[in-house]
Order: sequence, then structure tokens, then C-alpha cells
Amino acid sequence: MVAADKDVLSILSTVSANHKVESLASTLSQLKRWMGSDLAEVEAGLTKIEHRDTPVHDSARHLLGQKGKRLRPLCVALAARVGSGFDAAARELAIAVELVHSATLLHDDVIDLGDKRRGIDTARVIYGNAGSIYAGDWLLVDALRRIARVGIPGLLDKSLSVLHEILEAEALQLANRGNVRGTVSDYFRIVEGKTASLFRWALFAGASAGGVCPEHCLLLESYGRNLGVAFQVVDDVLDLAGNPEVVGKSLFTDLHEGKMTYPLLLAIERAPRLGEELAAACAKDALCLSPQLERHLTAVLWETGVVEQCLSLARVRSAEAIAALGSLPTSKARAALEQVALALVHREK
Repeated sequence: MVAADKDVLSILSTVSANHKVESLASTLSQLKRWMGSDLAEVEAGLTKIEHRDTPVHDSARHLLGQKGKRLRPLCVALAARVGSGFDAAARELAIAVELVHSATLLHDDVIDLGDKRRGIDTARVIYGNAGSIYAGDWLLVDALRRIARVGIPGLLDKSLSVLHEILEAEALQLANRGNVRGTVSDYFRIVEGKTASLFRWALFAGASAGGVCPEHCLLLESYGRNLGVAFQVVDDVLDLAGNPEVVGKSLFTDLHEGKMTYPLLLAIERAPRLGEELAAACAKDALCLSPQLERHLTAVLWETGVVEQCLSLARVRSAEAIAALGSLPTSKARAALEQVALALVHREK
């Protein structure tokens, strides 16, 4: 069973309770009991990933062993339960989506020179950059093989299209790195490609495994797209204005990597001098924010309403995700998806 303090349902339940949404917290606790066996099957499958004594395999298992939120597998499981239920095919797809997500994290840590993830040393720090890169490649291949073995017509092609979207978004983000004059439209193109596409796939894959009709699969994809955008916007706010002890990493990580996120772009728009200071910092070979610049940025984020505007947008996209489910038959799985969308807006890590 997934450790209670790590699995996503426990996290969402705790966050909801902290925000005085007692009924939501209670429902999520019930959802955890209902979904426990599904999540345990996924976790067991992840622990059985092939392991040999090489830096590549060690890198992969290092990350998988940290037991992250597992939100994408949860989406697969819930979408499957909208239909006939969580079976062996849905389990394989839930494992596959977590492998793809983990592969992107292993690659990102090398590209961004990341030293910490989930509060501990990254695989690249322990096993080297090459081990981390090849581990990501290995997990991607493993994921695609699992998808192929499930044998749902068209799903492998759809998976390849999603991987293409992720790479296109990564390319755009790389081209915009350090560009404080980046556009909001580019930001959302990146979010749609890097984050929302995999959520969208998770919902479609689970629904397909559960025999959900094509029309309802499309609705679940829309839910996943909106959920992914809401998730990323909140993530970007937490990177700038969260509690480092709760988030589990230092603030301003994205900015140090030259990534211009939505709250940063809004802050620059509302405080042109801040934009000039950030441009000067980004122009240096090694980006280093002074304490004064960090304080200025923090003040702009809070005093000009940037944080609230970003969270408001996340709430809107959460509501749109829930609205996309409106034509689905009433069920416990549909209600659970609605609750997840609500709770994610209030997450603190």
C-alpha cells in the first residue's frame, strides 16, 4: 500500500481540511479507502520494474522509489471506473503514465541542473547525468511497450502524439529561456504541451480501458486538459510564493532556470522596473538573484494581486474541468474526479 503521508488522496484530503472544506476532506478520505487497492496495485507494479546493477537502472529506481503524488495514475484509475472498472489493462496504463512522467523528471533534472527533488538528491547527483538521461529513455521505452501490450486500437499512436507535444513544448520553453519578454500565449502553449497533454492522455487511456464511449472519452480528455493547466498554474505560484518547508524545495527554482512562468510574466507586466532587473540578471552567465531582487519580486507578486489572479485562473480551469464531466452519467468515479479538481486548487505542495 502507498504510504499514507505520500499518496495523493491523503495529501488532497489534508489540504482540503486545512482550508476548512470539511465535507471535501471527508469525501476524499472515503475516496482513499475506495481507491486504495487500485493505487496499491500500481505501486506494486512500479516496484517490480526490471532492475539490474547499473547506473541507469539505479537512477530509475531512485526516482520511482520516492513515491510521488501518483496523480496521473489516479486519473487513469478514476477514468476506468467511469466505465467498467479498474482491470489489468488499466493498471498497465496507470503504470505507463507514471513511467512517462518519471522519465520527463529525470531528463528535466539534467537539463535544469537540479540537485533536489522531493527533498532528496536527484538521480543525476548520485548516479551522474548520463545515468539519469538513459534512465529516462529506458522508462519511456518500457512505458510504450506496456501501452502496446494492452492493445487498445489507436492508443499507441495517441501516446506518440502526446510525446511529440511534450517535445514541442520543451523546445519552445528552451527557446524562451531567460527571455523576460516572453508572452502569456507561449506560456500556455508550453503548459498545454508539457503538463496538460499527459493528464489528458491519462484520462483518455483509463476511459478507453474501461470501455467508455468515444463521446465521453472526449469529455474526459477535456477534463484532463483543464486539470493539467490548473495544476501547473498552482505549481508555478508555489515556486514563487509558497512555503519552502511545505513545498519541499527552495523558492524561485523556475526563475533560476530561466523559465518565465505565468505569475512572473504578470509581475513583469505590472512592474516594468522589475522586468529590467530580471532581464539584467538573466543576461549574466550564471543567473543569481540578489536578496533585494527576491524581496522586490515577492512584494510585486503579493501587492499587485498577481498571486490571487493566478489562483483565480486555476479555479476557473478547475471549474471548466468539472463542467466537462457534466454529460457523464452520475457515478462515484465522476464525483471523485470533481473532488480532485476542487482540491488541487488548494494544494500547498
